[in-house]
Amino acid sequence: MDVSPSYLSLLLIRKWESVFSLSEEETQAIRDLPVHTMVFESNQDIVRIGDCPLHSFLVLKGFASSYKLTTVGDRQIMALHIPGDIPDLQNLYLKRIDCSIVSITPCTIGFFQLEDLRHICERFPRISAAFWRETLVDASILREWVVNIGRRDAYTRIAHLLCEFLVRLQAVGLVENGTFHFPITQANLADATGISAVHMSRALKALRENGLIQTSRMHLAVPDLERLKEAGEFDPHYLHLEENAAAGFFSAAGSKATTVIDDCRANAFRG
Repeated sequence: MDVSPSYLSLLLIRKWESVFSLSEEETQAIRDLPVHTMVFESNQDIVRIGDCPLHSFLVLKGFASSYKLTTVGDRQIMALHIPGDIPDLQNLYLKRIDCSIVSITPCTIGFFQLEDLRHICERFPRISAAFWRETLVDASILREWVVNIGRRDAYTRIAHLLCEFLVRLQAVGLVENGTFHFPITQANLADATGISAVHMSRALKALRENGLIQTSRMHLAVPDLERLKEAGEFDPHYLHLEENAAAGFFSAAGSKATTVIDDCRANAFRG
């Protein structure tokens, strides 16, 4: 998929329009943000712990994760990032990043200079508030992950994580009839849920045998989301997803805007 500035701005606009209606001036300011895009292969660090970056970035295509390593090299994944996420907004206010962020599939990343982001926040307080809201939602998700890892068994943990992934992807239009592109390895899932690869394999097998998920060629299907939610003790309120007000935006923007998002969805399902 070719990534154009219009696609970058559409990702942000669609996301924020689900929370509040952007003015023409705010929309134009987002479209005018200078962006540099880069393509990463799987398992490439985008930023490393201890870096002092001069930029922040938006995930345009593919999946990434935030992680830390113990002194003996064990990895804990603390967040999974999907298209439309800005994983490192803390760079706006904190000089040094305190975790590494890696591509866990091939990724296309859009980089914004921090100076440009600070300037748009100064000019438009509501955009600044949208960035602040983003960090608060990230913190809410992290709190839920702590509960997931600390108090749920392996079967429930993975069911919960899959529910979260589906609901988040659905919010950005990347789920079709309960099916989504899922090239994430069992090793990554194990590191995200704090269990061994063996336990992960058993949990996924049990979910398949119970008819809660179906897997095929890097795709995952959920025949009955309500059953999977029950298995994972999943309540989506911690994601703070709003009723999507973007429909009005796409109607106003015309078919070109809709085509850009549809191209992204089709590309994801080609796998």
